[in-house]
Amino acid sequence: MTARHDPLVRVSQLSKSFSGVPALHAVNLDIRPGERVALLGASGSGKSTLLRCLCGLETADRGDSRVQVFGQVLQAEGRLGPDIRALRRDIGIVFQQFNLVGRLSVMSNVLAGLSAELPLWRSLLGRFNDQERARALDALDAVGLAPQAFQRASTLSGGQQQRAAIARALVQGARLLLADEPVASLDPESTRRVMEQLCTLASSDGMTLVVSLHHVELARAYCDRVVALRQGRLVFDGPTSALTPEFLQVLYGTQADELLQDLPAATQRPAAAAIPAPRRTLQRSPRHARSQPAPRGWPWSSLGSGTQFTLF
Repeated sequence: MTARHDPLVRVSQLSKSFSGVPALHAVNLDIRPGERVALLGASGSGKSTLLRCLCGLETADRGDSRVQVFGQVLQAEGRLGPDIRALRRDIGIVFQQFNLVGRLSVMSNVLAGLSAELPLWRSLLGRFNDQERARALDALDAVGLAPQAFQRASTLSGGQQQRAAIARALVQGARLLLADEPVASLDPESTRRVMEQLCTLASSDGMTLVVSLHHVELARAYCDRVVALRQGRLVFDGPTSALTPEFLQVLYGTQADELLQDLPAATQRPAAAAIPAPRRTLQRSPRHARSQPAPRGWPWSSLGSGTQFTLF
């Protein structure tokens, strides 16, 4: 268990290459409980690779690379730690492709989130008791999909499928939620609903959220901290308010245009949450209270007084 103010995630000298081509280079990063962190960068900057390293789907290059979650070693020197299976139980992952089984019901897909805590034969045969089914229904209710619980997953819209994937992570009881470009293939209205749902979970259930995004405006609207990558290197770590168009031009040059593309109005975050409050109360393990990270780096006066960030 991590102390209240200790980092939930600690990344040290993380490097990763594919066939000799570097994807990440000596990344150092701390993420504290309750933070909503946006990974920002153009295509090929290393966002997805970093997320996959945080959950052990990719192992880093051998050397000094090290990833710790919940105060324990997830991987070090290119090898997964001995407690990787137990650690993954507390890490939820939401992919851009949803990763649902279309011919199965939405309920069955969500129940798959319990696989880590059940015997293999029960997961394979779909033998779930009433309490486990109630947990899955609670998770679907929390994301507004209870009426669609027994539909085939293939009949859902893209936004609904992504919310079903979020429910799967929710029923898992994850403390850390990693979302890899969860809205890249969604329409503007679905984008807004999915981002609202992710933020609701982070604030109400105490999850720590790390989400990779392509658009600066989404990061500004839904996250309180941005970690920017460029060609596998961490180039900025600070508040979203510091990411002005001028500053992005300094960081990314011509690639800044990709991050500054105008978003349709439907993706703008409304004053009040658009997703109704859940009617059920999920029975979840206690969460760490949210804590604000200590200011890092040094002030840059041109960005406004009081702004603190780290520039690499």
